[in-house]
Amino acid sequence: MLDLRGSLGRRFGGIGAGIFNPSLQLEVEKADAVEAEGAEANRAAEFARRYLSSQGVRGGARIVIRRAIPGHSGLGSGTQLALSVARGIAELYDLDTSTSTLAKAVGRARRSAIGTWLFDGGGFVVEGGRSERGDRIAPLLARLPIPAAWRCVVALPRSSDGVSGDAEVQAFRELLPPPLRELEHLSHLLVMSLLPALAEGDLEAFGSAITEIQQINGSWFAPAQGGPFASGASTELINKMAECGAAGVGQSSWGPAVYGIVDGVDAAERLASSARKLLNGSGAVYVNEFAGAGARVTLLDASTLRA
Repeated sequence: MLDLRGSLGRRFGGIGAGIFNPSLQLEVEKADAVEAEGAEANRAAEFARRYLSSQGVRGGARIVIRRAIPGHSGLGSGTQLALSVARGIAELYDLDTSTSTLAKAVGRARRSAIGTWLFDGGGFVVEGGRSERGDRIAPLLARLPIPAAWRCVVALPRSSDGVSGDAEVQAFRELLPPPLRELEHLSHLLVMSLLPALAEGDLEAFGSAITEIQQINGSWFAPAQGGPFASGASTELINKMAECGAAGVGQSSWGPAVYGIVDGVDAAERLASSARKLLNGSGAVYVNEFAGAGARVTLLDASTLRA
């Protein structure tokens, strides 16, 4: 996040990037009522009811979750599930499929819109924060492609969950506004270091900027999570990735998921191996290309309107 003060009339804002793993895959088909099965089935059913109600649809949907993103991990699982359910139902009932409309219907992007814009199109995105006026989601300011050779190693320890739900709401209420000087420096790093480095494919400069941005950002959230990064394995993993040559390191949202960015498959495998040794079976490590596109919809059976 870029601004917790909101002194210019907008609050939060943010930067983020899409990855392929862990990922979500689900099937949706028309039904008389709402049914769901698989991981996060209850949550998926609630999102379906909320979306159907918002659109005045009397029918239902059957949802089968084939693969899920681990919940409360800092990887945006709730947003991706909500938008995927809504998008599937919208396709079945021939409704508006614009991502901003879907997000509003299911109550997402109330703070960060990063997950929403990544669902929409992937890449590296910058969003401009929520305005004090109106309830529109934060606008997308920039979407840049990430060099194909760059890899993101994501480590997800099983030791703890990130802050979420009511605890997250309370944390935001209690966090103190960051010093204006830090906000200005972070924005300077973003506009004059990180984005130009990304545009030119300069991983060293990009990694240095993202690491510093993460340290500044993490200090704002330290009172709620025990330090710049989530305590325990997350902090240890960040330090290990930096020691093992990651150009840039950071934590995704509240964690506990952390990441390191490197150039090439071999460097990514070496970094992943180091992370797995540190976790010693207590977690998962994913080697990723960055996602250049958003969610994908496939019509499986036109005769039954199954998507």
